[in-house]
Amino acid sequence: MPTLSPDMGKTTPSRANAPRWGHVPTDCCAIPLSDKAFVDLLHATTRPYCVCLDGDETPVATEVLPGIGDCNGSGFPVVAMGLPCHAAQLGDPTFCRDHGVKFACYGGAMANGIASEDLVEALAKESLLGIFGAAGLPLEEVEAAIDRLQASLGDQPFGVNLIHSPNEQALEMAVADLLIAKGVHLVEASAYLDLTPAVVKYRVQGIHEDADGKVVVPNRIIAKISRVEVAEKFLLPPPARFLDPLVASGEITAAQVKLAARIPMADDITAEADSGGHTDNRPAIALLPTIIALRDRIQVQHKYPTAPRVGLAGGVSTPAAAAAAYAMGAAYIVTGSVNQACVESGSSDIVRQMLAEACQADTAMAPAADMFEMGVEVQVLKRGTMFSMRGARLFELYRQCSSIDDIPADERAKLEKQLFRAPLTQIWEETKTFFQKRDPKQLIRAEKDPKHKMALIFRSYLGQASLWANRGDAARKIDFQIWCGPAMGAFNEWVRGTFLEAPERREVATVVLNILHGAAVVTRCASLSNQGVTLPASCRQYAPLERSQLEEYIR
Repeated sequence: MPTLSPDMGKTTPSRANAPRWGHVPTDCCAIPLSDKAFVDLLHATTRPYCVCLDGDETPVATEVLPGIGDCNGSGFPVVAMGLPCHAAQLGDPTFCRDHGVKFACYGGAMANGIASEDLVEALAKESLLGIFGAAGLPLEEVEAAIDRLQASLGDQPFGVNLIHSPNEQALEMAVADLLIAKGVHLVEASAYLDLTPAVVKYRVQGIHEDADGKVVVPNRIIAKISRVEVAEKFLLPPPARFLDPLVASGEITAAQVKLAARIPMADDITAEADSGGHTDNRPAIALLPTIIALRDRIQVQHKYPTAPRVGLAGGVSTPAAAAAAYAMGAAYIVTGSVNQACVESGSSDIVRQMLAEACQADTAMAPAADMFEMGVEVQVLKRGTMFSMRGARLFELYRQCSSIDDIPADERAKLEKQLFRAPLTQIWEETKTFFQKRDPKQLIRAEKDPKHKMALIFRSYLGQASLWANRGDAARKIDFQIWCGPAMGAFNEWVRGTFLEAPERREVATVVLNILHGAAVVTRCASLSNQGVTLPASCRQYAPLERSQLEEYIR
């Protein structure tokens, strides 16, 4: 072990009194830290090395390692160790084991099929987990996507999004029933404000005890949350208030209720920081440690055989951000906004170009179509659209007026000309046609409640705005709703001047694997800094690698 200087902890140690890890022969191949060869060594993340001081007390690197415990030998003194740190070593290895993937990372669901079948398949090819963006899609489209993914991926893992739908509870339950019927054993539960019968039913279906008395839970849940009180609900066992009706309907047994008391609602908790779409704009550096601490407290209380893991989403779009997430204890990371900018996403080329031009400040909050009446907001791209401002105006009118007829004539004229581009009477007829197929109960309520009728009309604009973006409807570009967080701007800054600056070069696996490999390189650099080694700027900056180069390191 190195001998610590008495001054350690009081002042920055000089090279003379720095800890020594042993010595290496003076005739070893020494690489100056300013050389490209040292950058190559950092990139070769499976190769260990050490940093030693040559005869001029200049730090140099070598792959010749010191003998263990040899702190008093002759040769160049070793002052830092560079240990292997492959991308596959980052995060919690149980995440990879349980989900059957190589990397502790997954592509999060983006609604309306933006996290498309193509995107999920591209991630699966590289042993990465992808979640299909089922939210907002008709049930038949979700079923078709599941059929395709099960046929194309076989035993390779994938998941499907199950989103909280307080205004469409029947649809949420229908999706849960479809997932159960199709044998989809992984969902990302997102935007939940509370547990619902649908998500609890999905979790406990098929729960049983094996021959060793271990509780087997076929259906896994990754719960994406941004609030402590919601995280707690998914960290605790399924509540009796949801289980009792399932027993009464014969969908589960009393024995299964007892088994459910021994498991958490979710296997994984994704702490969603400042992100695109539904977000509370929480800072990752505060949110993640808080959720980890909550998990630890609940684990002490319930003593689950396997404690739920906690990962991080929101803001993870660069190697530095990914490395920071893992360093803070994230079991895994989640990519989102950057996936939408990739060629496999279900979005359009127009949107991909707009995202490629975004800076970190080019986002704003706007009313959410699915939770409009509740005042819930989503984060969207502000640059190049007026959606956030127009959506905010709709919510102001909803709060001020009791019905469509109460809207001042001049305001109504602006809405019809600028937003809806048709008389509101025509928009209502189109809205009725939509809900007659999707959820007729909404129309029954609208007949009795003029304010709800107004909400449905306003939601039609909000809902279609994301579809216009996905279709690339140039005539509606000013109204595009593009879910996006500041991470998009950070990504664009990172890839500026590289091949990934061009939207058409952004393949999702190349993007994600570069983030992961870059995180491993950044972690190796940080380890040296923590041992007192000052690195040149050329070492600290990881530029994305072309796929052929990346393959040399990532395999």
